[in-house]
Amino acid sequence: MTLQQLRYVVMVADTGTITEAANRLYISQPSLTNAIHELEKEMGINIFNRSNKGISPSIEGEVFLGYARQVLEQAKVLEDKYKGDDGGKKSFCVSTQHYSFAVNAFVDLIKRYGQDEYDFSIRETQTYEIIDDVARMRSEIGILFMNDFNEKVLNKILRANDLEFHELFVAKPHVFISRKHPLAKNDIIINEELEAYPYLSFEQGEHNSFYFSEEIFSTTERKKNIRVRDRATLFNLLIGLNGYTVCSGVIDEKLNGKDIISVPLADESDMRIGYIVHRKAILSRLGNTYLGALANYLTAGSDEPEDSVKIPQRKLQHRGRFNEMRDDGEPACGDVREKAAEHMRRVKTT
Repeated sequence: MTLQQLRYVVMVADTGTITEAANRLYISQPSLTNAIHELEKEMGINIFNRSNKGISPSIEGEVFLGYARQVLEQAKVLEDKYKGDDGGKKSFCVSTQHYSFAVNAFVDLIKRYGQDEYDFSIRETQTYEIIDDVARMRSEIGILFMNDFNEKVLNKILRANDLEFHELFVAKPHVFISRKHPLAKNDIIINEELEAYPYLSFEQGEHNSFYFSEEIFSTTERKKNIRVRDRATLFNLLIGLNGYTVCSGVIDEKLNGKDIISVPLADESDMRIGYIVHRKAILSRLGNTYLGALANYLTAGSDEPEDSVKIPQRKLQHRGRFNEMRDDGEPACGDVREKAAEHMRRVKTT
């Protein structure tokens, strides 16, 4: 078994065809087919199922490909360590829930490493796919959130896939709404005030469990529900229908536009936003740099991960009023619970 053979089978799995894989690898189709057959014979398994409809990984092949990607990633780490920036074409992939700060950190990574040749990917996708991407080493890093509701279920799935969760920051719940929304001038919003408006959330496909929801309070019954696949559609509907979604409050005007604002929600539930990595993998220089960009974007003056490359610090334009901190680490808005209770008293008396 050679690294070249592992690259071959991973390329075939990624492209889904021998023809396309051979073109990208700059070898003939017979040579590629023979190399795969030799590897399968040596390993004693069928990595791929062949049929008239094409080629696809077998069940045991999926497991093998996961290990193959790990080996190739570790080989890249070695090359990067000893070859530095001259190690050839750079590649990196991150899978994430729909967070603007994840996109901003990705931009910083490209600015740092975007040389003449690179192959970077960012997948804003469903929660189950984020876990699956990192488990199968399609992505080096995955970004998602946990709270008291989904923590036990997600941790069980992470452990089963040899993954571990690392917290980036804790956020209080906020509501994303249009700047022209009837509740836009509120200092704080309670759930009862939202009942008349459409609730927007990201659909999770066939794994549409409450535990995989990107939004907190996923089990709360709402009269009007709209599910979407991408951030642009969600924001357009927020504006066009006076809809809302419940999130971390982290917002970036350059990505989300000036028409979307973040207003605190009167609830004490926390979102623990963090990243997942494979327990057996060693982060590459690109992975460490991306985490450094995340840390610098989310918190002023935070420590960068070991071996990360220095990136100019950037602060969020608006972290949501409940999430803004003073220099001493205390909430800038004061006692959140007291403000929420005060608002609820005012609403009930009007």
